[in-house]
Amino acid sequence: MKKEIHPDVYRLVAFKDMSNEHTFITRSCVNTKENITIDGVEYPLYKVEISNTSHPFYTGKMKLVDTAGRVDKFRSRYKSHLEKK
Repeated sequence: MKKEIHPDVYRLVAFKDMSNEHTFITRSCVNTKENITIDGVEYPLYKVEISNTSHPFYTGKMKLVDTAGRVDKFRSRYKSHLEKK
């Protein structure tokens, strides 16, 4: 391995799945802007859109709800109708 390319300090970080509010703590060097208190201990918070508790591969559900692309999908489907108004 190359020397001096890996971060020196890893810390405990709380990752929060925004689709189902599941939070888990692991060591990471990710940059964070928010904090969260869990069981009286404050951790840096990093929000994720999807994790193993909400991903269809791990949950067994075949349908994934895309919250970010719904408006774009609607606009592309009804583009001609929206332009007439």
